[in-house]
Amino acid sequence: MLHRNTVDHHLSQLLEVNRFKDYGPNGLQVEGREEIRHLVCGVTASLALIEAAIEAGADAILVHHGLFWRGQDGRVTGWMKQRLQRLLAHDINLFAYHLPLDAHAELGNNAQLGRRLGWEADQRFGEQELGFAAPLPQGLNLDALAGQLRSSLAREPLLAPGDGRVLRRVAWCTGGAQGYFEAAIAAGADVFVTGEISEPQAHLAAETGVAFIAAGHHATERYGVQALGAHLAAEFGLSQQFIEIGNPA
Repeated sequence: MLHRNTVDHHLSQLLEVNRFKDYGPNGLQVEGREEIRHLVCGVTASLALIEAAIEAGADAILVHHGLFWRGQDGRVTGWMKQRLQRLLAHDINLFAYHLPLDAHAELGNNAQLGRRLGWEADQRFGEQELGFAAPLPQGLNLDALAGQLRSSLAREPLLAPGDGRVLRRVAWCTGGAQGYFEAAIAAGADVFVTGEISEPQAHLAAETGVAFIAAGHHATERYGVQALGAHLAAEFGLSQQFIEIGNPA
């Protein structure tokens, strides 16, 4: 058994949560029972994940996308009521780590995605240094790199091809980091990989020649929370499991 405050303190220190200006609170978002025996990890604190965690006998849920975000009106109605009601009825703790989990040099979403693709980061860039960049082991064309992402993430990526140059340097930032494209270009990338694309990035790719790959918000952010759960299991002997809730975004 592990006390929830021990988990909260350990992860706060490990992920350096106070270093980040974020869009919502990091750490314990919903207080449940004091002792944690079984932890369920997932990407987003959706009702589907909460129901799956209840079925799995979880004492706590660890996610990347929590319940509370800047700009919400604060009323506990509708979908928010349903999620909170299920957590509170079953006395389940909810821990959420957003930008700190993206940024961690070993366990974070960016580090874990790079590990899956064989990218060894030698540079950080962008606001709060969330972006990673690395040389590609061999110069690749865009189709070859897209094929690697397709195989690794089991998702068809969306491509804005740039000028067709040989790709010697990749920059990436998981999730909804399309706004980092200009910083990736300034960092010397031949291609930028993130989860989503918005309308302006297609024009920037065409005009700068730097390719853009949108590989899926959910698909690129599945791995940090799994690494963090495995870390807690190794550190404290905690029982844990990852539950995948599919998402087309």
